[in-house]
Amino acid sequence: MSTPKPTPPARPRPSKARTSLPPLDPQRFAPCALRPVRAKARVLESDVDIQAHQHDWGQLVFSISGVVRVSTERATFLVPPSRAVWIPPQVEHAVTPVERVDLRTLYLHQCPGRIGPGLSGSAAAAWADSRVLEVSPLLRELVLQLAEVRESDSSKRELWLANLIEDELRRASSLRLGVDLPQDKRLRRFCEAMLHEPLRHADLAGWAAEVGASTRTLSRLFRQELGSSYAQWRQQALLAHALTLAARKRPMNLIAAELGYASASAFSAMVTRTVGMPPSRFFAEA
Repeated sequence: MSTPKPTPPARPRPSKARTSLPPLDPQRFAPCALRPVRAKARVLESDVDIQAHQHDWGQLVFSISGVVRVSTERATFLVPPSRAVWIPPQVEHAVTPVERVDLRTLYLHQCPGRIGPGLSGSAAAAWADSRVLEVSPLLRELVLQLAEVRESDSSKRELWLANLIEDELRRASSLRLGVDLPQDKRLRRFCEAMLHEPLRHADLAGWAAEVGASTRTLSRLFRQELGSSYAQWRQQALLAHALTLAARKRPMNLIAAELGYASASAFSAMVTRTVGMPPSRFFAEA
């Protein structure tokens, strides 16, 4: 009797190629003094990126469903539907869906001497940099309604919605989210790899071997480039990953285990220490 030949192992499927597209005709939605807030809708599949670009106006990005990554030169933000990213004028940014996303984008006209939702002086300082904001149910509905306004219809309704949106933005809470990114090429390569796969190595030594640098060099670069230790930066990266998992409705104990925490209580302590609120509240609307 002949011996059956062993079945060869299945070849891994090649990852689906990503498509990089320019922003969807932003000039068509450009805000102005007469139409200070414009909104547009766009669905992006998980394999489609929006190329790095910039605008003369301010922008707010959030999704109705799905998690999206917004990256600038200095930081990256993973955003579930309950949060949004503010991008100041002239800041280059790229948008990458983590999964299929139903995006809503707000464009805000920036008057001379004012920034964000029409703020000046000390109130405007926080809006000079990219930041993450909570999206209230009212703000979400206002943006949905504004996106329904016809492009050619400069109506009183559009102005009322715009005024209410700006008022909600002034009231929106800012969250300590976002992961800083360095300029040094070696450290940047390391940070990008860890954001993509945070648990590929158990410690800094493993990552150092991968990027071809010593742990001492990487630790020094973290202090010089980002003003933090590796451990502090890693917490922010893990928190961003946890936010994505929570948006997919993963149970908290499984999120803790997947991120390498010995217990859910240890993970809870990290979240509370980092963002100033317990996971039950922080992930409630993710």
